Amino acid sequence: MSIAIPSFKVETGTRASSFSALIGAAVLVLAVAVPFLVPRGAVQDLFFILTMLVLAQSWNLLAGYAGLISVGQQVFVGFGAYTMFGAVILFGIDPIVATLIAGLFAALLAVPTALFTFRLYGPYFAIGTWVVAEVVRLLLAQWKALGGGTGTSLPREATRDMAGVGLLRDHFGMKAAEASDALTYWLALVLAAATIGLIYRLLRSKQGLGLAAVRDNEQAARAVGVDARRMKALVYLTTAFLTGLAGALIYVQKARISPDAAFSVTDWTAYVIFIVVIGGIGTIEGPIVGVILFFLLQNLLSDYGSWYLLMLGLVGILIMLFAPRGLWGAFSDRTGIQLFPVRRMLVGDPLAHTPKGGPHG
Repeated sequence: MSIAIPSFKVETGTRASSFSALIGAAVLVLAVAVPFLVPRGAVQDLFFILTMLVLAQSWNLLAGYAGLISVGQQVFVGFGAYTMFGAVILFGIDPIVATLIAGLFAALLAVPTALFTFRLYGPYFAIGTWVVAEVVRLLLAQWKALGGGTGTSLPREATRDMAGVGLLRDHFGMKAAEASDALTYWLALVLAAATIGLIYRLLRSKQGLGLAAVRDNEQAARAVGVDARRMKALVYLTTAFLTGLAGALIYVQKARISPDAAFSVTDWTAYVIFIVVIGGIGTIEGPIVGVILFFLLQNLLSDYGSWYLLMLGLVGILIMLFAPRGLWGAFSDRTGIQLFPVRRMLVGDPLAHTPKGGPHG
């Protein structure tokens, strides 16, 4: 007797994702060689793209997957940057080591911040995160050792003698400024690749399933045993760490800081939200598309003065009207292509048969 037993398995990979992995590896190899192939200005542009990508992926994880719409992520950019400056100026720590310390301190700051903001929901959470950012900005503006309200600069020798700069200068003939830019670019490349890899791995894990359940219906997720508060806290701490690292790295490259610049809601939150929304919130590919488009628009429109922001806003509105899920979301809906698939797919033969006589013969 032949018994029909369904045979299924769960898959997340696709042909497109396998192909994109190969392309991604090739792009990474080429990206490593960029400082030796292009002018210094192009290296700085790519550094900007990579650091904004880290900020965008972090905010997308927070808002697109955990449902936590924050307009105060600049608090971790600014706090990370000021931590790095304090470690370098007050304690003489190498800027690269100070950047790692900054990420840890940003995650520590997220603990008391979460205790306050997690009591709020929806728009109140968003406003609460902005209030926290303003409080931290005002407090750091009183820190006279780091310039107070006017800010300060890194000592010239801090970036000139940064770990790795001497090696690039001696063995590749780079000037100190070029070597510093190349080093910060490589660090941004590693951070961007690690951020995407970490988020992709998280979303494909059991915790990722729980996170998706919390985002879609928190009450239902709690009913089936998902610890929603723990999942949100994990994401909040992770994004704080990544954002703090990016903020510190940005200001290693800038070498000059002030409270208004480091805690700018426009530069570090509004632009980041724009990138995620036009690219496609709730997808890993969306921020990648969004940051490239943002960079192109910024270069094309920046000569138009105050009209620049108006035109960016118009582009954002048009995309939200005609492609509510962003450019990548619209493309993926039409083609079914996913470069970073995280949805589980049930595949197999529902009419698979066991040998005659049943499973035990």
